[in-house]
Amino acid sequence: MVDPGLVVVDKSPGMTSHDVVARVRRLAGTRKVGHAGTLDPMATGVLVLGVDRATRLLGHLMLTEKAYDATIRLGVSTTTDDAEGEVVETRGTGGVREDDVRAELARFVGDIEQVPTAVSAIKVDGQRAYARVRAGEQVELAARPVTIHELVVTDVTLPEVRVSVRCSSGTYIRAIARDLGTALGVGGHLTALRRTAVGSFDLSVARTLDELADDFAVVPIADAARGTFASIDLDEEQAAHVRFGRPLDLALPGDGAHAVFAPGGEFLALYEPHGARARPVAVFV
Repeated sequence: MVDPGLVVVDKSPGMTSHDVVARVRRLAGTRKVGHAGTLDPMATGVLVLGVDRATRLLGHLMLTEKAYDATIRLGVSTTTDDAEGEVVETRGTGGVREDDVRAELARFVGDIEQVPTAVSAIKVDGQRAYARVRAGEQVELAARPVTIHELVVTDVTLPEVRVSVRCSSGTYIRAIARDLGTALGVGGHLTALRRTAVGSFDLSVARTLDELADDFAVVPIADAARGTFASIDLDEEQAAHVRFGRPLDLALPGDGAHAVFAPGGEFLALYEPHGARARPVAVFV
C-alpha cells in the first residue's frame, strides 16, 4: 500500500470519475480512495484523488477554484447541454457575429447567478437531478451564485467558439454554453471540455492512468497541504496541542483553512481563524 497523499490524474474521455477511482484503488492497493469533484465522462483533464488519510483533504480541495478549456457549438441545443444529450432544437447561426459572441461572453465574468444543467448531480428531494431527468421527469433547478474569475475567448470560428475559463467551484461550463446560445437566440451546447487545473494542481503534474500503472506517483500529504493552503509552522508546544485537537492562541493571517505543521515538517491539521485564536477544522494525526 502506498503512503497517504494525492494522485493527480489526467482523465481520458469516456471514463466516469468512479471508473478512475476504481482503477486507482487497484493501483494503490487500498479501498480508501476518493476524488475532489467529478468530471463528466466526455470531459478530460485534471482529476485530483486522495489516498488513505488524504481523502479527508478532498472536501476542502473541492472548494478551490478550477480552470477549463472548452468548445461551444452554437445553433444546436441538447437535453444535457453537451454533446452526449439528444438534440432538441437546431437554428441557423448566419446572423451571429463574432463581436456579439465576445460581448455576451464578457457578461458572464464576475459574480453571477447560474442555473445548473438539469442533468447535474445536485440532489432534488433526496435524488440526483440527472436520475430524475433520465426517469422522464421535468427538472427545474434554482439559480446558484458562482464566480467566473476569468473567461478568455481563444477562437471564434462560427458555429464553434473556444474559451478558457477560471471559475469558482460549483460552476457548470455546460451552463455557460447553454446560456450563451440562449443570449444569442440560437441555442448552444458544449462539445469538448478539458479541466486544466484544480486549485494549485494543473496538467503539468497530472499523469494518465497508463503512466500511473508504470510508475504510481503520489503527492505526499504534507506537500499537498502546503501547495493548497496557507501554511503555518508551529513550535513543539503548539504542535502538542494540535495533536489533541485543542484550539491555539494564534492569530491566523487571512480567512479560511490553514495547514499547520510540526517543527520537523509533519503535516498535522487544518485550522481556521476564530477571533484572536485558531480552532481545528480537521486533525490528521
